[in-house]
Amino acid sequence: MGVEPENTLRSFVAAQEAGLDAIELDLHLSKDGALVVMHDTDVDRTTDGTGPIAEKTLAELRALDAGRGERVPVFEEVLEAVQSPLQAEIKDAQAARALAEVMNERGLAGRVEVSSFHDEAIAEIKPLVPGVRTALIASRYGTDIVDRAVQAGAETVCLNIRRLTLEIVERARKADLKIIGWVVNTQDQLRLVRAFGLDGATTDHPDIKRTGRFTA
Repeated sequence: MGVEPENTLRSFVAAQEAGLDAIELDLHLSKDGALVVMHDTDVDRTTDGTGPIAEKTLAELRALDAGRGERVPVFEEVLEAVQSPLQAEIKDAQAARALAEVMNERGLAGRVEVSSFHDEAIAEIKPLVPGVRTALIASRYGTDIVDRAVQAGAETVCLNIRRLTLEIVERARKADLKIIGWVVNTQDQLRLVRAFGLDGATTDHPDIKRTGRFTA
């Protein structure tokens, strides 16, 4: 989203062309059950429309401008537009079931990691997609995030870099969890990721991977 309209095919193609390791996207269900790619629960911030996604049909969402003439994509379109590994963030258990259906139909357990802020959504999809990798996301958290991730069956925790501590990193390692820091948009934040020895970082600016090699 730092260089192109967020959660659009244009932005995903740009991320792939920049050589990033994976692409993170966000999923909601439309009124008629389509897996819509958008971050917020409503369309106000990222399109020229207004109102909740859940109250709009896919056709109504398609009529909106998501930035620079881009249309709101569905998950299946992203699968075709790029070949990169994906991290798909689900907002609730209902979206988890819809995503599970697509993943099983297309054999995506090896390509798509499923993430969520909601423990129950992670726990929901685990038995539905054999071999699926999952990640628990947290913004405000304490050391209990490790126990929550283990209980939900997650293999990774995606943690707000501003709240991360060495104690949490050490606890996560003892629990055999991978750790991703977000959002890493500055060189100082990238230095912190490397100092903690994290497994990765989420960024809005693809060029940080290239420039960071020389300055971080």
